[in-house]
Amino acid sequence: MTTPVLDKPIASKTSYVLLYNVSWEQLEQLDINLQGTGARLTYLDGILEIMSPLSDDHEDAKSTLSRLLEVYLRVKQIRFYIRGSATLGKRSDGTRREPDESYNLGTKKPTPDLILEITVTSGGINRSEVYRRLKVPEVWYWEDGVLSVYSLQQDKYEKVSKSILLPDIDLELLARYSRMSDQYDAINEYSQVLVNKST
Repeated sequence: MTTPVLDKPIASKTSYVLLYNVSWEQLEQLDINLQGTGARLTYLDGILEIMSPLSDDHEDAKSTLSRLLEVYLRVKQIRFYIRGSATLGKRSDGTRREPDESYNLGTKKPTPDLILEITVTSGGINRSEVYRRLKVPEVWYWEDGVLSVYSLQQDKYEKVSKSILLPDIDLELLARYSRMSDQYDAINEYSQVLVNKST
């Protein structure tokens, strides 16, 4: 069974548009034309998704989750490099995407080891297929305060109950703090919990 290129929307209201039969040259031109608009582009096999500027809810969730993860990595003294939302993919892969947040663990590498994706609007291009082609080892999806972790195994993503890259991280605890309304308090409390567990 092949992985679908598109995911079906689960809500009628969407904040993206899909264009079909888009060449790589057209993609590059649109990228130039849309600079400064806040629109984000995802491309897979000639299909282009143009996502409207990200909402405050999306950015709040992304910032909180990424800060919490970084606290964990620092407390556990795991060396990491923040890759941010740098564009991934190239013409030969037929893919292009800007992840919400991405990291290398241990050393810097051309491809992120771990990607965080915040899902506010469902549907559009299948992000997992983009990341599978790029051989990203692990992708974490956050939706409504729930974390789902997918590990690349034998060239396909498998949903796993714990991270392969960070097997000791308590994903439910991380998700619980990501749901807190106050980011500052969430990070402080999570930090304290981790320090207490380490002593």
